Amino acid sequence: MKKELVKQLLEQLQQETKDPQDIGNINLTNVQIWMKKEAYEETTIKRVMKELKHIIRHCDSRKPEEVKLFISNKKCEAGRKENLAEAYDKVIQSLGLNWKKPFYQRKRKKRRAPKEELINFIIDNVNFPLNLKLSMHKDLGNRPIELTWLKVKDIDLSTGATSLTGAKHTIGREGKLKQKSIELLKRLIQRNNLNSENLIFPTTSDNLSQEYRHARNNLAKVTNRPELKQVQLYDFRRFKGTRTYHISGGKILEVAHTLGHKEHDLRATIQYIDTEANITWIPIKCTTDEEIQQAIKDDCILVGHENGTWYFKKPA
Repeated sequence: MKKELVKQLLEQLQQETKDPQDIGNINLTNVQIWMKKEAYEETTIKRVMKELKHIIRHCDSRKPEEVKLFISNKKCEAGRKENLAEAYDKVIQSLGLNWKKPFYQRKRKKRRAPKEELINFIIDNVNFPLNLKLSMHKDLGNRPIELTWLKVKDIDLSTGATSLTGAKHTIGREGKLKQKSIELLKRLIQRNNLNSENLIFPTTSDNLSQEYRHARNNLAKVTNRPELKQVQLYDFRRFKGTRTYHISGGKILEVAHTLGHKEHDLRATIQYIDTEANITWIPIKCTTDEEIQQAIKDDCILVGHENGTWYFKKPA
């Protein structure tokens, strides 16, 4: 009796893990609705739809084995193959089916954090309000989509304290804008007559990325500085992560909190840290309470004090 039960269970398991032969024509609308119900971000849904349309155009998308063969033979990097497999997996899940999803190991290249001089040059030479968006990226280290969620009420215009809503199912966090960003933000609020409930940048992360690439490439051409093209929008986030790492004395958890990463998995955080980057420190000497308060506002680090004089160091 037990042998028969074990046999039945094995057969059932094999049947559940076996790829279906034909899932029928893919209904993109149904997949999109299923993803929305499962709380996927709009940017993720858009990317999945793009990959599924590519699959539908180039192979028999009704048959999982044909899709696997197409992906495996496609001449592209493992990361793209992974995206295609993940997109088709959403179709399988939406239908309540199972399949053996192919595994492609994405090769991750460690990028260096850009020099602050390059970031500042871009910020200082693009038009308003893009310079504000980039200045805020530099100060907060936020994801592009998180910038589009910010409302006027999320920012204290006197201190620069900013309440960020975390993307990718992460918790919210606090950031702080520097004085330059605050002044630019006040200018935008006054120009657009924004109230506390208004979105500061009513756009999408895709539009923001396109706006940045266009302005950066044009600036690189006009100023004959091709190295500017190497600075990606996410490099502003990488700059913040690297800066936080060095200023905090190598505290990775502090970097994770700043960037809105989950603390139980720091692999993503490490990708935003350039351990070889050099931080230039400027010595600051304070003798009054006002000078000390200003040093704290400027993210200065206390070095010591002697005979009523407080010594700080400030990241350049």
